[in-house]
Amino acid sequence: MNVNDVIEAVLAECGVTTRLEKTCDVLISGTADTEVHGIIVTFMATIDVIKQAIACGANMIITHEPTWYTGLDDTDWLHDDPLYVAKQRLIEENQITIWRFHDHMHLGKTDRIYDGVLREIGWEDNLLEKHPPHTYQIEETTLAELAAFFKQKLSMDVIRIIGNPDIKCKRIGMLVGGGSLGLGKEQMPMELMWDKDLDVMVCGEITEWTLCAYVNDAAMLGLNKGMIIVGHERSEESGMKFMAEWLKPLVNDIPVSFIDAREPFIYL
Repeated sequence: MNVNDVIEAVLAECGVTTRLEKTCDVLISGTADTEVHGIIVTFMATIDVIKQAIACGANMIITHEPTWYTGLDDTDWLHDDPLYVAKQRLIEENQITIWRFHDHMHLGKTDRIYDGVLREIGWEDNLLEKHPPHTYQIEETTLAELAAFFKQKLSMDVIRIIGNPDIKCKRIGMLVGGGSLGLGKEQMPMELMWDKDLDVMVCGEITEWTLCAYVNDAAMLGLNKGMIIVGHERSEESGMKFMAEWLKPLVNDIPVSFIDAREPFIYL
């Protein structure tokens, strides 16, 4: 199979019938007719991920997020930036093809990122509404206990919360990645908490004057609201881990592996 065969198999499996005209799901490096010897799936094609791909003999990386630091992987602004030059050299000298799989992954017959997160945390049977943003009904717990649950399930060293750690919670919302920024509508996460009577919102990215401030003010008034911030990478990496499973049967005998890009932070 060549790169284009792999891409077409992925899109067909996801039930993508209409291709977006404007999308970031493009080849970041390499060519569509390159024969594929091994595939790596990951949240982001970092330097370490690329080096691990090379070490295991893979020549195709499927990444969910940008390789070149902007949403559309634009490189015009990089010019002779030494980081860009070095990373590009690493990719080209090892003949690595990188394909971005983001928009169509979220817009298929199911959102494959959420599918993976649900598998990871084991909440498939807790869904109140089966479309993103997901809402869940769980056995009553405290905000602190729920935070510890996500910390363990998502292999995190540190997790942040807003609200009283002792509040009771059972109606939970989840907005992975940048979903908690509102997807073009800043008030969306707050409206969701109110409309669905949610106790806690679990989110990826944050803007501190929107949902964070809303939940913080609610907590200051003694209202039963809390927030758990897991970050963009931790909230979506499970979707790429899950992709390694469903991709394998589609690409015949080509080896498929998941590489965890891991959080970019060092906690002091």
